[in-house]
Amino acid sequence: MSIVQRIQRATRWLLAPVLAACGVAPRAPAPSPTPAPTPAPVAAPAATPAAPTAAKAAGLPAPKAVRTHDELRRQAAERLVLANPERSYMTPAPAQLLTVIVLDVEVKSDGSVRKVHVVRGPKFGPETLQMAIDAIHRAAPFGDVRRMPEPWKFTETFLFDEDRRFKPRSLD
Repeated sequence: MSIVQRIQRATRWLLAPVLAACGVAPRAPAPSPTPAPTPAPVAAPAATPAAPTAAKAAGLPAPKAVRTHDELRRQAAERLVLANPERSYMTPAPAQLLTVIVLDVEVKSDGSVRKVHVVRGPKFGPETLQMAIDAIHRAAPFGDVRRMPEPWKFTETFLFDEDRRFKPRSLD
């Protein structure tokens, strides 16, 4: 055993009780330089396609069944913000908006989107229209509406700021 190895061993032997009293674990000796064997490749399991609504609603809580048009509009507005956190804002709407978009959203009995109708398009920032429509689809489904009187639809107004982030008017 070389002198350096003896000093390292003595140091570990003397310092181990002190370090243990302080709650510090002593360092493990350095691993040997021999390479570890590489594991044999394992076949990956076959991917199964996910349901479209499950993929869209990933990360969102399950929607509640709604009974009134007001409940549907409120739940839809909340889901819009939850599904689009980086594209929306919850502060008071600025005095100067970039544009205002109004959409009628017709839903199926399970709350998924059947049709989106543009009531008022953007005056400025034409790309914001597609942003609003995409936000609707990301937030779907909006809850079981079978206990609600027909027509199963709601109107949402999107208030876009200068940064092209939106706030649903229902939450303003």
